[in-house]
Amino acid sequence: MPTIDLPPDITNSEQSTSAPLLLSVQERHRLLERAFIGLYRWYVARSQVKRNWNADSFVNWAEMRTDHSEDVALLIEGFFAVEQYAPDYTSEILRLVRQSHGRSHFQMRWGAEEERHANTWENALLFSKKRSPQYIDEYKKELRNNNWTLPWDDPLHMMVYTVFQERATQVNYLNFAQLARGQAPKEGYDGEADPILERACTILATDEAAHYYFFLEGARLYLYYFPEETLQAILDVVTHFAMPAQDIIPNWPSIAETIYKTGVYGPREFQRNVIVPVMKNLTVEGKKALEAGLKRSREIPSREGILRTSAFWDTFDARAAEGNVVNIFEKIHEYEVLIGRDAIDPTLYVPNPDWPSRQDMA
Repeated sequence: MPTIDLPPDITNSEQSTSAPLLLSVQERHRLLERAFIGLYRWYVARSQVKRNWNADSFVNWAEMRTDHSEDVALLIEGFFAVEQYAPDYTSEILRLVRQSHGRSHFQMRWGAEEERHANTWENALLFSKKRSPQYIDEYKKELRNNNWTLPWDDPLHMMVYTVFQERATQVNYLNFAQLARGQAPKEGYDGEADPILERACTILATDEAAHYYFFLEGARLYLYYFPEETLQAILDVVTHFAMPAQDIIPNWPSIAETIYKTGVYGPREFQRNVIVPVMKNLTVEGKKALEAGLKRSREIPSREGILRTSAFWDTFDARAAEGNVVNIFEKIHEYEVLIGRDAIDPTLYVPNPDWPSRQDMA
């Protein structure tokens, strides 16, 4: 993987050849942008090869069971409702990140993949015959009378939010797939096995896993180049997290109760299968340690744009976090070699000079 050697710190009379003490905010954002463009190209290539499917034809919908319980029907209706806001999710986030080539173009790709999720759940609801075409049409109109808005109005918080949200959605779909295999998380739903529904849930969960991974890589980049700000965003999101569109879906209380009582999703699943793995993937110790470290760091003066605090370094694994970012740039480099772009305009890895040294992290 190619790296760039930055010039020495000109304030140092010895003209050290090590990384400089300064990396401007503008340069950090430039490095993020280059990485996002590389990640976007890498993602699209994999998506087109590995996950190119159509919501109408990837299963034989005519073979779907039509005798599911009302609880299963309400689960399908609930996920259909959430995915109906895909146009809002896409356009609102696009507005926020439109200055970023990598993030904005990825968001369009993401929106196209979420569109087929909406169509998948509409097919499942229709072919289950638990709701009439007329009901679905009216329900859709009712849903679209409301608009989803961003829970956070800055790119960093929304990057972190989507990490947790995509993971939570994946968990929902995986648990619904388990129910559709006849292995329901809770008793009382063992008779709901349906290969068509299971296949639908599984392929959607696969998409959500890919989305989660992209946003996770983005959060890892932010954590490397803007560690204190990213740790604060993680704490903010975890403290105030809610799944999207719950406040604008007309019958959400009934849907939420059914999601919980079937064991598909609830506070326990959120803590065990969302919070814990996401924090681990971001190398963060935990909410309490994060909160305490950020509180201590505010007590140490810092110069604008240059990190001079230290307490927050104890709240995550800096060595592992740096390794994650090196892996991102290596992945981008391998793809650029494959397509020949490395010889013309390679994406270069620039270490963050504020990062603790290897000796400090030992």
